[in-house]
Amino acid sequence: MSKVVLGFSGGVDSAVCAALLKKEGYEVHGLYLDNTDENARRDAELTAEHLGIDLRVLEIRPELEEKVCRPFADCYLRGETPNPCILCNPTVKFKSLLAEAERIGAERIATGHYARAEGGALYKGLPANDQSYMLCRLTREQLVRCVFPLGRYEKKQVRAMAEELELPVAHKPDSMEICFIPDKNYVRWLSERVILPPPGNFIFHGAVIGTHEGIHRYTVGQRRPGLVEGRKLYISCIDAAQNEIELALWEELFQTEVRARDFNWLIDPPVGRSIPATIRVRHTKWEEPPCAATADEQGGMRATCVTPVRAPAAGQSAVLYDGERVLGGGFIV
Repeated sequence: MSKVVLGFSGGVDSAVCAALLKKEGYEVHGLYLDNTDENARRDAELTAEHLGIDLRVLEIRPELEEKVCRPFADCYLRGETPNPCILCNPTVKFKSLLAEAERIGAERIATGHYARAEGGALYKGLPANDQSYMLCRLTREQLVRCVFPLGRYEKKQVRAMAEELELPVAHKPDSMEICFIPDKNYVRWLSERVILPPPGNFIFHGAVIGTHEGIHRYTVGQRRPGLVEGRKLYISCIDAAQNEIELALWEELFQTEVRARDFNWLIDPPVGRSIPATIRVRHTKWEEPPCAATADEQGGMRATCVTPVRAPAAGQSAVLYDGERVLGGGFIV
């Protein structure tokens, strides 16, 4: 019987994953990545006992601090908008799962993400719940050992399976918050760690039109409250060096070129040539225009879009697709 290490949070998705993996004949070993939430840990332990699987609790606070929390805070100070899950997946979560797999001699690792992995390649899950965007920085070496049992299901189907299995977490709400900021108040969290940027100017077409409350409170594409000459204004650029936020009209937010740094290619990088693809610049399923993408020798990516994309924000991820296959992802600059 093949062993698999499952990232086991105690929620509906990981619990159903465990049941599906057992049904496929795997010997399932759960790994709970502990980030101080005692209630979540207790749910994981009770659900693992209900399913009859082993569960190991692993303390990850030092790794989370170094690889995710500190970079997350630094991004805001640079006027960027980070995505902590994209930072965490390759450097903490999947790294920990692989280390546990090596420790116990497991061939595979698994999580409850709504995506698919086949032969070291990453593919979208079903449209309603696709999470492939969040996994764009996994390496081919990590993906070749991954199993994503929920990749061919929708969340409503998974909920129904949880009820059929009479899982104790069948009706547990989905977790939407950042795991290390459970109250969702990231400004408070930042204030406890760093000196926050001071207020500064809003700039519209070269003129100062007001004062912002600190660049860390804003992201590109966000609407500024109120109207100017009867028009809505949106954040188009955050200049950390000058402590200024540039505003624009809705139609001025759209760009045909997207550049990304530190691009993680899941195919051979197209250096010196362009390839056809589609691109996502945020975790949405409805905006994925066609583009031509090329790699540079410094590890970056440049995409020229057929249809302009709305407000690509520095710090977020630009992810390329070929149909359902993920070609890679990097950080927007």
